[in-house]
Amino acid sequence: MRRYNILRFAKLGMFLLLVLLWASAAPTNARIEPDDGIVRVKSAVPMAEAIHRIEADIAGKGIKFFTEIDQSQLAADAGIKLRPSTLLVFGNPPLGTQFITSNPNAGLDWPVRLLLTQDDNGDVWAVWTDFDWIARRHNIIDREAQFKMATRVVDSIVSTIAPR
Repeated sequence: MRRYNILRFAKLGMFLLLVLLWASAAPTNARIEPDDGIVRVKSAVPMAEAIHRIEADIAGKGIKFFTEIDQSQLAADAGIKLRPSTLLVFGNPPLGTQFITSNPNAGLDWPVRLLLTQDDNGDVWAVWTDFDWIARRHNIIDREAQFKMATRVVDSIVSTIAPR
């Protein structure tokens, strides 16, 4: 019986050692952020007006507008019902590419994507990824001023639809 217990403890010890080795082999920069990095601002105007105001503000600021994707229309074309949802893609290449030069993987988050979506209550929301969260996601520590500028610009654009 004693030999049996020794074997059981040896197996348990080996298992725990393997788990420890496996855990220590994981990338040191892998982590799950408790914050999802999503910024949401409720619109004071209906969807069509919100899109119009935001696109006009982008143009007025001389920012490059890349595309407008009507996700609800894409869903309808596929036979799926989706609440109103439109993705606006825009950016300032001299600013945005600075993030990509710091970490090429940041290209996943540039240019800026701003989602306008309507909830079940009919409320319209502007939704985008927080720039500080993007900096942490891509471990960019050498572009603080540029991230602050991007935040100010998007805050300014969204202020055109925010309640006063």
